[in-house]
Amino acid sequence: MEAARAAPAADKRRHPFPWLNLMATEPFYLLHFLLFFSYLGARSSASQTLSADIIDRLFRREIQAILAFLVLVAVKMVKEETWEAFIAKTLLYAKGFLFAIAVVIDYHLALCYLLGFLVIFIITQQPPYDGLGDCSQLTPLQLESLLTEGSTSKFWLVEFRALCSSTCVQKSRIFPDLSVIYSNKNISFGVVDIGHFPNAAEKFGISLPGQIPTYILFENAVEVARLPEFSYTEASVPTISKKLLCQHFELDRRLIQYVSE
Repeated sequence: MEAARAAPAADKRRHPFPWLNLMATEPFYLLHFLLFFSYLGARSSASQTLSADIIDRLFRREIQAILAFLVLVAVKMVKEETWEAFIAKTLLYAKGFLFAIAVVIDYHLALCYLLGFLVIFIITQQPPYDGLGDCSQLTPLQLESLLTEGSTSKFWLVEFRALCSSTCVQKSRIFPDLSVIYSNKNISFGVVDIGHFPNAAEKFGISLPGQIPTYILFENAVEVARLPEFSYTEASVPTISKKLLCQHFELDRRLIQYVSE
């Protein structure tokens, strides 16, 4: 099972140009690329039909948009913890600037781009990080079996997520990365997709859609900690990060404790 689980990620690593492969095979990225690339044709046509004053104003707006876009991208590159979140924010800014520039050329063109953005939003979804690290992909039945019948691990830290959620997609890299660092004989990491098993949300006390992803730490089949906690409202759910998960579940302390044993 481990070999089968690692196969997709291994195949992707063997590809000499993984990002090019991803853009060509994922509709989300391919359609965005085609939509942005279409601006070159629109710009070329505009330069032949618009007056010199409008062309000059358009050029200034393009320079302003590019500079503002680069500043925002630089800020997000520093602030965002995962590539998925960075790409999502970058595409959002790019679409906003493309729409604003298209308005200068012709509002009909801007409306066409707006319609294109809407179609992409409806028919595609940003793909999540497909690596699992040292996590086990579990069904609710498998998780319940591990907790009730016992396993080699004293602790199980489980992520409950739904990949139909943009938040879960953008945070999908965090948990596998943590599992590579902190997984050992005392603590194991598991992932349950409650998008496929919605009944598991009620069973484990997870409020949908506001409390996904939810992380629960089990010790000898008993829940000892979770994030977000029951007291959190949808508006007060904290932003998930590696630092927050490490602090909340004391992963550094548990790792040091394991090494010292």
